[in-house]
Amino acid sequence: MSRLTQLLIGFAALCAILPGATSAMAGDREVARVVSFGGACAKCELSGRKLVGVEFNGANFSEATLVGSDLRNASFVGSNFVKADLTRADLSNSEMFGANFSAAILVDLRAQNVEAKGAVFAGADLTRGDLRNLEGQGANFTRATLVSALLTGSELQGANLTRVEARQASFRESELQGAMMAGGRFDRATFRDSNLAGANLSGGTFMGADFRDATLRRTNLAGADLSKAVGLDQDQLDSACGDASTRLPPGLEVRPCNRAAVHFTGMATPSRAPRVLPAMPQPPAPPAAPRYLVAADD
Repeated sequence: MSRLTQLLIGFAALCAILPGATSAMAGDREVARVVSFGGACAKCELSGRKLVGVEFNGANFSEATLVGSDLRNASFVGSNFVKADLTRADLSNSEMFGANFSAAILVDLRAQNVEAKGAVFAGADLTRGDLRNLEGQGANFTRATLVSALLTGSELQGANLTRVEARQASFRESELQGAMMAGGRFDRATFRDSNLAGANLSGGTFMGADFRDATLRRTNLAGADLSKAVGLDQDQLDSACGDASTRLPPGLEVRPCNRAAVHFTGMATPSRAPRVLPAMPQPPAPPAAPRYLVAADD
């Protein structure tokens, strides 16, 4: 099948699932009648489109270009946006369930009040992204770039921020309980008034990071460089733990982590007495031998 034939078939299929798509691609920038995107539209060019309230259901938009598109109140359900370019796009008040934005370009993204529980942003570039009030419990940001990103007031309990590049990012007043932040670079980031209880900051760098009034209860600081962090006090560190390689500002110290602590979680395994298994029940006694009446000879 020739490339031209493939393109024609793809265009026909796109028009079939997108009412009004023909007029939009002919010059009308607004796709007002679109209700739902489905199927595959990999590498589509949809920059600048007005797609307010659109639903993406099981759609494949990998490597698609949506630069500057208006996707407010959109719904992304089980959809693939791997390596898509959403630079300067507006995803405010959108919902993401099972969505994959791995390695996507999300520079200068506007995405306030987004519900992205369990969404995947691994390796994505979210530089200067506005993600305030993000509901990102369990979201995956492994190796993502969050330089100067705003995540103020976000809910990131259990999120994976392993090895992120988050210099000058704001996590102020955010919920980061149990978050995986090992090996991340958080220089000059702010965690003021944030909750880092049970989070794992092991091996991370926090040069100039602001921890004023942050909660560090059971936070794992093993190997973390907090030598130039600001706002840290001994009361905070008394509830956290670290190791010999933890670097702190002069005059501060941290207790060693319990050896039973689970690596990369910061959550200590509670000590429990060995469980005593109940004794095996005795097998039932065999039934008594049957008795028979035998007639005796006189």
